[in-house]
Amino acid sequence: MSGTTLARVGAGLLVLAGGFAVMVLEIAGARYLARDFGASFYVWISQIGVVLVALAIGYAAGGALADKFNRAWPLSIPLAIAGGITWFIPVFTPPVIRAIVMRHPLDQPIPLVWQKLDPVLGSTLVFFLPCLALAILSPYVIRLAAQSVEKVGTVSGLVYASSTAGSIAGVFVSGYVLLDLFPVSTIFRATGLLLCLLSAMSLGLDRWMGRGSGATANGADKADR
Repeated sequence: MSGTTLARVGAGLLVLAGGFAVMVLEIAGARYLARDFGASFYVWISQIGVVLVALAIGYAAGGALADKFNRAWPLSIPLAIAGGITWFIPVFTPPVIRAIVMRHPLDQPIPLVWQKLDPVLGSTLVFFLPCLALAILSPYVIRLAAQSVEKVGTVSGLVYASSTAGSIAGVFVSGYVLLDLFPVSTIFRATGLLLCLLSAMSLGLDRWMGRGSGATANGADKADR
């Protein structure tokens, strides 16, 4: 297998696994939040909305970072951060969510506005950062993988198709398999480990793409052309 082919396979697996992890966080995260906020419609709306906001910001950040660095290794930093946060969700988030819930008097009903906004706050504090970090992957990989302007359309289509395929797998695997077989805490730890593996994997993409760490971004662009 040539270096170029290996790089393309690696980049495809990176965004595929990233899309998978986003949906695992979204689906398993909704179950996790439901333990404290209740299995209401508002919990699902909150989780979906927060993840979408994180994805939108992450896509914009990923494109800007890719133009600045034009290397794969910087991806290891947000992926490692996301992996660490996800691994420790069962450790640091219970007191955070408990503080949100317990600030309401126990002898009074929770106002409707807070029934809606408390899950938004909880979802933001727990899942916003890892989902934002994962959203960086797709636009960043497009910038790395497109060897010329003429190929940007094809590359971007393949990258987002791979990411979406991973997301589809994440929905069904988490909803139909993982949540039936494992505790949510175990799912988070496994997902955190996956993100750390993606972080390590991103360190090898530069070598596979023939981009030395000491070369300038402009020099790499000329070499690609």
